[in-house]
Amino acid sequence: MPGGTAGAVPGAAGLPTVRLSDIASVSLVTRAESVSRTNGKPSIGIQVTKASEANTVEVVNAVKREAARIEQNVPGAHALVMLDQGKPIEDSVRTMVSKAAFGAIFAVVVIMSFLRNVRTTLISIVSIPLSLLIALLVLQRLGITLNVMTLGAMTVAIGRVVDDSIVVIENNYRRMRLRSEELEGERLIVSATGEMFVPIFSSTLVTIAVFLPLGFVSGPIGQLFMPFALTMVFALLASLLVAVTVVPALTHALFPRGAKKRPHRRERQSGALARSYRRTLEWALRHKLLTAATAVLLLLGSLALSGIVGFSFLPEEEQKYVMITYTPGPGKRLADAEQAALSAEKLLMARKGVMNLQYSVGGQSPMSPAPSRSALFYVQYANSFADFAAEKKALVEALRPIDPSGSWGEMNYGGGVGSNKLSLNVYGDNADDIRAAVGLIQGAIRQEGSFDRIDNSLSQTYSQYTFVVNEPKLASYGLSAGQLALQLSPSRSRPVLTNITENGRDVPVYLETEPPAYATIQDMQAAPLPSPLASGAVLRDVTQLREGVSPNTITRKDGKLYAEVTANVTVKNVGKATAALQQRIAGLKLPPTVSVDYGGVSQQMNDTFRQLGLAIAAAVAIVYLLLVITFGGGLIPLTILFSLPFTVIGGLVALYLTGETISASVMMGALMLIGIVVTNAIVLIDRVLHMEKQGMPTRQALLEAASTRLRPILMTALATIGALLPLALGFESAGGVLISKGLGITVIGGLISSTLLTLLIVPIVYETLARFRRKRDGGADSRH
Repeated sequence: MPGGTAGAVPGAAGLPTVRLSDIASVSLVTRAESVSRTNGKPSIGIQVTKASEANTVEVVNAVKREAARIEQNVPGAHALVMLDQGKPIEDSVRTMVSKAAFGAIFAVVVIMSFLRNVRTTLISIVSIPLSLLIALLVLQRLGITLNVMTLGAMTVAIGRVVDDSIVVIENNYRRMRLRSEELEGERLIVSATGEMFVPIFSSTLVTIAVFLPLGFVSGPIGQLFMPFALTMVFALLASLLVAVTVVPALTHALFPRGAKKRPHRRERQSGALARSYRRTLEWALRHKLLTAATAVLLLLGSLALSGIVGFSFLPEEEQKYVMITYTPGPGKRLADAEQAALSAEKLLMARKGVMNLQYSVGGQSPMSPAPSRSALFYVQYANSFADFAAEKKALVEALRPIDPSGSWGEMNYGGGVGSNKLSLNVYGDNADDIRAAVGLIQGAIRQEGSFDRIDNSLSQTYSQYTFVVNEPKLASYGLSAGQLALQLSPSRSRPVLTNITENGRDVPVYLETEPPAYATIQDMQAAPLPSPLASGAVLRDVTQLREGVSPNTITRKDGKLYAEVTANVTVKNVGKATAALQQRIAGLKLPPTVSVDYGGVSQQMNDTFRQLGLAIAAAVAIVYLLLVITFGGGLIPLTILFSLPFTVIGGLVALYLTGETISASVMMGALMLIGIVVTNAIVLIDRVLHMEKQGMPTRQALLEAASTRLRPILMTALATIGALLPLALGFESAGGVLISKGLGITVIGGLISSTLLTLLIVPIVYETLARFRRKRDGGADSRH
């Protein structure tokens, strides 16, 4: 065509045009925004998140079945599960079943030891599976799914659901063996069960009421413990129902002609243990002041242990995997990050104990559309690997030489709950003051010696060159500052020119040009300007060069400049470590514009302990109110509540002996103890009131109740202790860190001390307060 160029073709309206292929290379390419590798091979990482109403185990199993199907249908494909959130739930199910079996076996041993009758033993242990089954049905009807907390609650409840049945069957069996018993058959069973209905009903009601304040505990602890509390409530209500319906029915069925009567000579004799307790109680009642003073001294002495035992938020649960983060140093490209990740992969795969390794580099997020240069490594170790904490530290140090300018660190995958991560926010008016304060604070943390993985959010700085434009001179060349910036700025995004259809898929079309390469800053200063008015003009003609530094990022919170300092607490006594650090930081000479506030585990501990402390106080108040309603007065409930303070003795001593700290799970155990301990006192005092109504003097009523109620009190206490032994010994973890060893130790220790002291202190307090009742009622002293 006239005037056309070589290769020109006719265009629209006869204008000369050229093909795109004549001036550019056109090709269909695939471009990965990220790189993912698993065990040294290219891979695709898939993360499956269940819907909020879906069952975790069902979703996990369905995903595994689909992965197996893909392996069969796609030659060479291999699916590897790196993180399975269904496994802890399945483990909890196995824990519950094994602990139910252990609890049942222990209950059999306890009941057989005291009652020495196979039929009564069988009747009692029926309550364990039956109560749990009823609780499961109620949870299902309410739409509450099984999770580590509901299963953990059932595991803990096993020792408690058998208590009501033990009390009922013991009273039935005791009365059936009495030669002086006038009733027999069905009437005897109804009477014996009715005699125990008030104490077991009130004790169950009290135990349930203990969990009510948990509904007002906010934050993650409140949300996590709520399913636990509901499950405990349903299991306890079910145990009460079983005790007053199924147990009497089975008693009638298995003892159609009653039980073998006791010999005449033993009719009024108690067992050796009961006789020994009666003598001890008689001595204690004669020496009230000495006995009470001894108990109080033991209580005060145990309270002194709290400072030695220490405080922590939640015990950390060691899992044999670690997540390593890597951020390249300033100026590094994505290709550099990929090469560093490959080097890290070789190092990690060669380490002893590593079972699986998966990592990814790059990728996009909704908050950052541009590809990221960071990498995340997920390293899974063998379960038998020893000294894993030391290995995690050594692992990070071994990776640093790969890119010394980059940032390597262990990711705290535990999240906000159960993490021993300390966080401090350092606020200031300018970056220099903040940087100086952060340096001082990090030095104080290192000096304290109870922390590791000390880091801060201050971004790394890099050298920066600034071109200051000479506006009049630039205008004389017919250019603007915007045009100059557009020419020099690197292309940060690729605009989509159009979309074409290829094999039924929409494929975006990009224009890619070779970016200018500058070896030195001098090369950049010599870059030609696209001036329409002058030829040969270069950048240095219209700009002045200034050299400086610039941070990667600037962080603000609530409109203020700030930096976050983080560290991991390495000691069990988190409270002592954080308090000592706060005192050390308070003594630092920080810049006057700088302020510091504390977060992380320190804030979580303060909030959680305050709320759980209030929940315990509210639980005691609710228990007192229910007892007032049950017994129709205020003095008897006050007597029963005197059994509570002595749980502290055994709880703190047990924590001290086992090296555990006071944590949120320990506080939960203390909350449970309120209901369990009060039950024993109710069973004892109810018998005293019953005998007083028959005309027996107070002292004699106390001694008679001591002989009669010692056996069921010890049986229920031992059954609860036995069911919690696997948890306390660390053989099983019912619900992760929340239902842990500390809870079992607290309940067992507190139950032992309170049971022993309740059997002495509660009668002393009852007899002392009985004088006020008699004065109020105008009666005479009936103590003989």
